[in-house]
Amino acid sequence: MVEIPVEKLKGVFDLLMERINAGGQVVEINAEEFWSVPRDQAYDVYNEPRDLTIGALSDSWGYLDDMLSDPDRVVGYGFVWLSEVLRAIGDEASS
Repeated sequence: MVEIPVEKLKGVFDLLMERINAGGQVVEINAEEFWSVPRDQAYDVYNEPRDLTIGALSDSWGYLDDMLSDPDRVVGYGFVWLSEVLRAIGDEASS
């Protein structure tokens, strides 16, 4: 088990957001589709994933944007959608 203090997680996120803000008001991601690994297989590192699916960044962002416009739609799975978008941003920033 890994324990991550929420305040430190927020601090890291804020730090990374400051860096991205220096680049402008819009983040451009030059990709759309990505491989998605089902949860029950993503953390089973001793077996190769067998049920890969394809996700779309525009869908993930759309779900997050919906949560912004209606806070009653906030769900815990939003962290997964956010992780997909953040992964693409991180890959873009490091290329």
